[in-house]
Amino acid sequence: MTQENSSNKVSRRHFLKGSTLLGAAALTSFGESFVHAASSDELRVGLLGCGGRGTGAAFNILEADPHAKIVTLGDAFEDQLSNSLRNLKKSFEDRVDVPADRQFVGLDAYKEVVKNCDVVLLASPPGFRPMQIEAAVEAGVHIFAEKPFATDAPGLRRALEASKKAKAKNLTLVSGFCYRYEAAKIATFEQIFNGAIGDIVALQCTYNAGTLWHRGRQDQWTDLEWQMRNWLYFAWLSGDHVVEQSCHSLDKLLWAMGDVAPSRVTASGGRIQRTDAKYGDIYDHFNSALEWDNGIRGFHSCRQLGGSDTNVSDFILGTKGQAAIMAHRISGATDWRFEGENENMYVSEMRALSRAIRENETINDGQRACESTLTALMVRNSAYTGKVVTREQMLNSQVDLMPKSLEWGPLEVRPVPIPGMPSAYLDPAKGLL
Repeated sequence: MTQENSSNKVSRRHFLKGSTLLGAAALTSFGESFVHAASSDELRVGLLGCGGRGTGAAFNILEADPHAKIVTLGDAFEDQLSNSLRNLKKSFEDRVDVPADRQFVGLDAYKEVVKNCDVVLLASPPGFRPMQIEAAVEAGVHIFAEKPFATDAPGLRRALEASKKAKAKNLTLVSGFCYRYEAAKIATFEQIFNGAIGDIVALQCTYNAGTLWHRGRQDQWTDLEWQMRNWLYFAWLSGDHVVEQSCHSLDKLLWAMGDVAPSRVTASGGRIQRTDAKYGDIYDHFNSALEWDNGIRGFHSCRQLGGSDTNVSDFILGTKGQAAIMAHRISGATDWRFEGENENMYVSEMRALSRAIRENETINDGQRACESTLTALMVRNSAYTGKVVTREQMLNSQVDLMPKSLEWGPLEVRPVPIPGMPSAYLDPAKGLL
């Protein structure tokens, strides 16, 4: 898919309805899908990934839908599952029914969870997202999948193909790019697409955060368990923080650009504070310039540094003014600020998920979520290699970060990538891998 060079405007219809991204291959039918029976009020929910975000997602769907019920849980670790179950029961005792035979622990837990629910919440580390989306689609259950959708190009291609199959089976697939479901953000982008700032000329986003949790290491943990319990710091699990966290900022830029990833990215980055080996193989800062075929450029910065100023902001600059996305404000020829009611976006996305299932009006965020994930991967790989990365290079990359074998034993940590030097991402003789 290419962008139109004659105009950078995105129609309101395109904004509201979405578009076909990452190729235009025809979808084939995969038979009759499961649709929650209209005669039954109960929506049976499964959760995969019982950490903080996963447990939060379960709370959110219970708040959004009074007839939703948590009926199955799955996690790699028993203690995380037990903590999640206990916390959910404290607030929703009568709507959490997860007996022992619907509690699944281990790396294959996802295979059983999807057999025992109508809709599954996928909140495991992102490295597992593609295989779990595939399993959910195969089982015919509706899906909430946290962002990002993959940590490498092979995983992204799997997630994209699974999202196409979900669409063919009329399965709803809502992504964790939660700003897309926030009333204030939706209203702000409606202003942009209705011409309030004129034609878009440039974009800029920042996600400067502090440090995040680290669980250390216990003697009884194997290498795999240590990495999974500290999954933020290993690229195969998280994708690095530009993919796992700052993808939100990049997603808002793509929203403005019609959900098409840039044609090329030039980025830099490194680790200047989190240099200890316990921080795995990821960076702590990135800066990038994004270029689209129509000449528009976007500028992105993110970091996770303790003791430094934080800033999460996004600006869309136009010929008649600018939009401050996080402030929900338009300034210039039009002076506008959102003043309506703004429900918690995490609840709003679950409300949309539930409504789509109950009314049989399919939502499929898969393609646009893959575009935003693709953009974050382009930024990361450009910074890791010191090379310009094009959209086509990233889409076709064969770098597979998933370990060859997932067993509770030894697992080597990849060396921290050094731009211009040989790595899993770059062969100086052959170029990008």
